Amino acid sequence: MSDNAKPRKKLAIVSCMDTRLVNFLSERLGIGPGDAKVIKNAGNIITDDTLRSLVVAIYLLDVNKIMIVGHTDCGMKSVDIEDIKNKMIERGANPYFTPNLEQWIGKIDSEEDNVIKGTDLIKNHPAIPKDIEVKGYILDIVTGNLKQLC
Repeated sequence: MSDNAKPRKKLAIVSCMDTRLVNFLSERLGIGPGDAKVIKNAGNIITDDTLRSLVVAIYLLDVNKIMIVGHTDCGMKSVDIEDIKNKMIERGANPYFTPNLEQWIGKIDSEEDNVIKGTDLIKNHPAIPKDIEVKGYILDIVTGNLKQLC
């Protein structure tokens, strides 16, 4: 893999796909183009795909630090699973598509608890080496304050 693909700060960030975080997150964290690998998904939930991306970042791109950055006022806290299911069917999705939608969509109860749980999951995952620094943060979407949780 080209050294140009490797993040200069040896950092991977898992964050939410919320549009309010575009630019705001990089400005708040002081990262620029080429500094970090950024993995975004709804609710910054640690899924199998997130873990796969982190494994690639660690073993192929020399990442040695991981930040989980959640934020206040996350839409995944108030998501209505039945509403999503109904909209899926209305728009033509297969009505027999029956995963546990609450788990699959990733509804969360608390933004802070979600970050702590995700951080613990990464720290204790068998594919993640113990020498990787993993920290969890919450970003106040109104004030811009970044608070370390774990």
